[in-house]
This record gives sequence, structure tokens and C-alpha cells, in this order.
Amino acid sequence: MKHQRITRRAFVRGAAAAVAAPYVVSSSALGLQDRPAASERIVMATIGCGGRGTQDMKSLLAADDVQMVATCDVVRGKREAAKRAVDQKYGNGDCRLYRDLREVLGRADIDAVLIATGDNWHSLAAVMAARAGKDMYCEKPMSVSLTEGRVLCNAMERYGVVFQCGTQRRSVPRFKFAVDLARDGKLGELKTLFAEKSPDWFNGHHERTLPAEPQPSPEEIDWDMWLGPAPWRPYSAKTMTRGFWGGHRDFAGGPVTEWGSHTVDLCQWANDADDTSPVEYELAEGTVVAHYANGVRLFFEEGKWPLHVRFVGSEGWVYVDDDGTIEAEPKSLLAEHKFGKGYPAANHIRNFLDCVKTRQRPIAPAEGAHRANSACQIANICLQLGRKLTWDPAAEQFVDDPMADQKLTRAMREPWCF
Repeated sequence: MKHQRITRRAFVRGAAAAVAAPYVVSSSALGLQDRPAASERIVMATIGCGGRGTQDMKSLLAADDVQMVATCDVVRGKREAAKRAVDQKYGNGDCRLYRDLREVLGRADIDAVLIATGDNWHSLAAVMAARAGKDMYCEKPMSVSLTEGRVLCNAMERYGVVFQCGTQRRSVPRFKFAVDLARDGKLGELKTLFAEKSPDWFNGHHERTLPAEPQPSPEEIDWDMWLGPAPWRPYSAKTMTRGFWGGHRDFAGGPVTEWGSHTVDLCQWANDADDTSPVEYELAEGTVVAHYANGVRLFFEEGKWPLHVRFVGSEGWVYVDDDGTIEAEPKSLLAEHKFGKGYPAANHIRNFLDCVKTRQRPIAPAEGAHRANSACQIANICLQLGRKLTWDPAAEQFVDDPMADQKLTRAMREPWCF
């Protein structure tokens, strides 16, 4: 079991400390009181130290059985800020800094990594981590193109590592409760699912290339590595802002994958479709409507806060959102249940850490995340082509539509490719 392997590695690290092993958890870190023994801790690194990465890292730091030993980011200021947070938590200066994730993945003492880079890097970083034998908590959406998502899933299976996608609403009680109403037949026969795309925060960029600016030194900003698999372009500070790259097809899937990777994921889960996806996509009622083989319809709704989903059956419906609202018809479905607000990551992080130890399948595994993200990516293709598409979920290609098939993949820039 992996847990035994972690324990053995931890023991070897402790024994080797006196003979100058290059990467060891220091005695000051190991000596913290009221924490599990070093042999019971999961040694981790953070790859991607931006806003979301910092939030996830803080949730991990709050877990007593985690030892964060490294922060990695192509932007010097971000990796240094993350290191300060880690060092402050442990009361020492032991956290190591990296700008190249390959150096992190080469450390034999690291058991698992947090991957919270931009979307453009998620699938490649995850596959590299799997090849290095690292378990991982990877932010959503898990890929920019559908074929990358399949490569990721195959890698997780091949190398036997734990993969938890950062679709944390699966671990939020009110969202899980709504999903269970649908799965348990409490709504009758499931008819329609409503999944939100995000508001138009990331629209309007598509394939733009901004004017060149003086490029910083690689130590300050490693521009080549930031671009990673995406096509090369001249440096621009604005390109690195989420408001720009989030709406650019070279780097992300725009509003559809931004929230859809959450909302479609919940809809798929409610429809017991974690291993498949809709078979038809069409433009209707001002949006994309997808149809599952079992007759259930999936609507991609225009986004507005709060993020929400709605499941409608023959005998009732349920609505749930990020602000803590949950409504249902008939009202008896809710009984006396009480739920909180927000979408805390703690439960999702805990599920991941427990699975690292037990080797069980996490609540948001690669295949489920891939299938939900695939539905979003196909919806984007439907919008781009402006016509109906027929999809084969088993073959993961369109039916007699080579033009649409061309949009399932992207060229990955060497050496940043699988």
C-alpha cells in the first residue's frame, strides 16, 4: 500500500538526515508538537502559487498530516509569497523554492503535489506527476482539449496514482444532497439538468496576440515555461492575467469550462453519467442543449451569481447554489435539513488525503472530471461551428464529422508535450 511506502520513505529520510541528504524534512519541522508522527505525514509540494493555488495550499497546510516542503511557480514573487506562508506555518525557513516543476517531481521524498497552475498546464503537469509516481490534487478544468483529458485519465490508471480534481462542490453537503435526490429517484424520472456557465468574465479574446513588451529575466518570470504547451507569442504582462488567458482558446475554455467544470460535473453526477457524456449537442433557446442516451436533457444556462444547478424530474425538482440556498418541490424533500453557505475546500482536501493513505478512489476522480469537462468542450465546439453535433462517448469522437474532430485536440509546443 502507498501508506506503507510513505512510512518507509519517512523513516529513511529521518535516518539519512545526519549524512546530509539533499532534501530532508528538517528536525524543526519534525519536532512540531500535537501533530502526527513524521511517518504518518504526507509530504507535499505546491505547483502553481497564484490565487487559487494559495487558497488550496492553505487548506492543505491546515491538515496536521500534511508536510508542505516546496513551492513552485514561474513567477518569482508568487513562489516566494507561498514559501513565506509555509515557513510561517511551521515556524522555520525550510520550504524550498522552484520555478521548474520537473525539479519538484524529481524529489524522491515528495509523496503528492498540488497542481494549481493555469488551465493550460493542468493536463501536462498531471501526466508528468503521474509518471513520477506522485499522487495529486489538480485544479479544474483538467484540460484545454478533450484528447488531453483522455491522456490524463490513461496516465492515472497506468501509474496507479491518486487523482482528485478540484471540483470541490462534490464534497459540499448541500450539493451532494441535491445530487442524491436525483440519483435516488426522489424527483421521479430525471428529465432536465440545468448547468451554468460563468458570466462573461472571459469573453472577447479568443485568439488575440498582444503587442510585445520587454521580457523579464527567467528568474523573475519564466515566460517560456508559463506558455508551456501553448503556441509561442511575445511576452505581454496582460496575457498573464486571468481576465485575458481565461478567454483565450490557447489557454482555456472560457465561460463554459470555467463554471461548467463544476456545474456540468454535478449534473453528470446526478445523471449517473461519470463514465459517459451526452450524445447530441444543438443550439436552442439561445444556448447549447445536450441530450443523453437515456433521454435526459442538459441545458447550459447563462451565468449569473450565485453559481447554481437545477435538477428537474417527473415528480419534483431541486435547486442549489453557492450562497447556501437549496429549494425543492415538493418541499417535503428538504424535511428539516440545514446547510451552510459557501463551498469550503476542507472536506474535498480531506477526502484526497484519506485516499492517498487508503488508495481508495476519491470523490472527484479523473474519469468523472474528464467526462464533465468533455461535455463543456463539446459545447464550445458546438458554439464555434454553430450547428448540431452528434457524439460517440465510447469512441470519444464525433459521428461522421471530421471538421468537428479536428477541434478535439491542439498542437502542443515542444518540449512541453506528452
